Amino acid sequence: MSYRHALIVALLAGAAPVATSAQQALSQPHASEGAWQDKTIPAVDRARALVKAMTHAEKLAYVHGLFPPMTKERHADMIPSAGYVPGVPRLGIPTLRESDASLGVANQVEQRKGDTATALPSSLATAASFDPAIAYAGGAMIGAEARAKTFNVLLAGGVNLTRDAWNGRNFEYLGEDPLLAGIMAGESIRGVESRHIVSTVKHYALNAQETGRNILDARIDEKALRESDLLAFKIAIDGGRPGSVMCAYNKVNGDYSCENRFLLTQVLRDEWRYPGFVMSDWGGVHSTEKAALAGLDQESGQELDKQIYFGKPLADAVASGRVSEARLDEMVTRILTGVIASGLYDDPTPTTAQAIDYAAHADVAQRAAEAGIVLLKNDRNVLPLTATARRIVLIGGHADVGVLSGGGSSQVRSVGGAPIEIPLTKGAAASFARITYHASSPLRAMQAQVPGAQVTFVDGRDPAAAAAAAKGADIAIVFATQWQTEAQDATSLSLPDNQDALIAAVAKANPRSVVVLETGGPVLMPWADQVAGIVQAWYPGQRGGEAIARVLVGKVDASGRLPISFPIRAAQLPRPSAVLPAGVTALTDASSNAGVVDTGNLAPFPVDYSEGSNVGYRWYAARGDRPLYPFGYGLSYTRFRFGSARFKGGATPAVEVAVTNTGKRPGVVVPQLYVTGTGQGPLRLAGFQRVELAPGETKQVAISADPRILARWTAGSGWATAPGRYRLTLATDAQSPVASQEVSVAAGAQSPG
Repeated sequence: MSYRHALIVALLAGAAPVATSAQQALSQPHASEGAWQDKTIPAVDRARALVKAMTHAEKLAYVHGLFPPMTKERHADMIPSAGYVPGVPRLGIPTLRESDASLGVANQVEQRKGDTATALPSSLATAASFDPAIAYAGGAMIGAEARAKTFNVLLAGGVNLTRDAWNGRNFEYLGEDPLLAGIMAGESIRGVESRHIVSTVKHYALNAQETGRNILDARIDEKALRESDLLAFKIAIDGGRPGSVMCAYNKVNGDYSCENRFLLTQVLRDEWRYPGFVMSDWGGVHSTEKAALAGLDQESGQELDKQIYFGKPLADAVASGRVSEARLDEMVTRILTGVIASGLYDDPTPTTAQAIDYAAHADVAQRAAEAGIVLLKNDRNVLPLTATARRIVLIGGHADVGVLSGGGSSQVRSVGGAPIEIPLTKGAAASFARITYHASSPLRAMQAQVPGAQVTFVDGRDPAAAAAAAKGADIAIVFATQWQTEAQDATSLSLPDNQDALIAAVAKANPRSVVVLETGGPVLMPWADQVAGIVQAWYPGQRGGEAIARVLVGKVDASGRLPISFPIRAAQLPRPSAVLPAGVTALTDASSNAGVVDTGNLAPFPVDYSEGSNVGYRWYAARGDRPLYPFGYGLSYTRFRFGSARFKGGATPAVEVAVTNTGKRPGVVVPQLYVTGTGQGPLRLAGFQRVELAPGETKQVAISADPRILARWTAGSGWATAPGRYRLTLATDAQSPVASQEVSVAAGAQSPG
């Protein structure tokens, strides 16, 4: 969601809450019990019974929500947060109290009063773990904190595929592959809803660019859309069963996502049979009748729209018959279905804040960071650090005080505070984004991990001074950063602030130089051949310093794998530079806090996703090209041996293989199964498994091809898995096969539709 500068002004005004009739009714007894109290019947039937018991006014009030920092309405239980929808106490229908939550309970405005929460690493780090259990644990942690803070709707579950490496919001998403992204998002959502909290899945669909997102028209062939981005959403919905779907800001093939009948009705309802509700993104509604009839159920953050479309305009439309009473009933039924199915109706959140075990939750964040750190290069086994490294210098990246986090509505004010926080003064994200570091010092963490060594810090502003410090060290570790944020994209894939020159200078001075990257996605590495080691740490969350230190010294294996390809140069990408609105020729660098053009008042502009379903590694495969580091890639501190792979076809194609840790350290291997078939285009990830092995240990690994990956969509026919010969490939990444074999696949496998 997005915010406006006015929200801060509205909060600071500090208007005193005034109790309304709805809040006064909180103490009144519920209406006599009806069918909605019967927990043995389906959620949708209970919801329908509730709707029948509601008044017309109560139904109209439940389909649009307030944005507390800007609303003129005041309620006794309202706190400054993302959203508030008054409930119906007499029927037990809960007030919806909504918070951003991609990486933690990101209650943006309330944090300014001192509220804190546990900050997970970026979603790309979670995806890099290739471990659904990590995603589930993160979701359950966020859900628990939200519940303790009295929230009951979390705007989590980002699953948009990475189509452009400079997308400012890539760090909130789960990479470029629909199976990995869908599974990991589904597990995160399932974790949130295990706490009886409504989770969303978002941003439906093709929110693949931030600059100009409110006026962008994403254009793509229907088959390609279904087999890529929509497939990721379907897998996430299948696995997580979110109470809500959040539609995106952008248009898709000419219609805004929040009034796109193809997306909201034809696909989501008619084909997927999704039972929950569709909420808008904040400021994402553009009409009343078109949106309601297309399938939007609830207008969110209504003060950020040009008008409150689902307020009086919807009431008038229903009164005149332009929107039927039956459609209004359907909207409310779907909202209540999500509320009931999540467990929220039967187990309401507390009305007062509860205690939170922040220490235990910090452990969840640290485990996720450690599991997602990717070792990209390790020449001469420069890592993990050995006892011979007695003089260690850390350079740059504010590694003396903390680790970087991404900007926007996902920003969490983490436990421990923010040693660095730089507000933006210009640009599309200036009203709600800030350059923030979590108080987790890699310097202090390294000093704790290697107490007998001399670990020092140089700020890196002067490359010559940094090179001099590096020359006298046993090992030099450069912390390189790239800040990205919601609402505006990176203007370049190069590291900002002359960091490439810094790294080159340090590498020339010390052949045992390592680069630790804290970035929102892929960056160009012109110095890759000059350094001994490269570690991708993403935005590592509130325990990121500790996680990085433990990986560098080998307390845990470097076990992450890339959920996103890293190009050698921007020219390799489907769009070598950002597509901008007409009249906008350049954007200044957001990382330097310069002004970025606000595209909100410009004319709509198209972005043609001509690569279709060939996103990321499939794009490289289709062109016969190689990235710098491919999807699925990552090194370990140990070595593994694969036995003879046994492939099978039939209705459930699969591979079985014995994997042995042949090294002296415990480690993690991530076997990946790829599939391609006649007329299917490049290979697709069809299965994966994260495997932990002790030194000398062997495990039998079995990976089945997900039938949703085998199926293909054809206009007029829908989804089907064609019988025939398919090639299965066991690999360690998208371009490193271990074994491959053709098998016969039977028709009739489960399809996504």
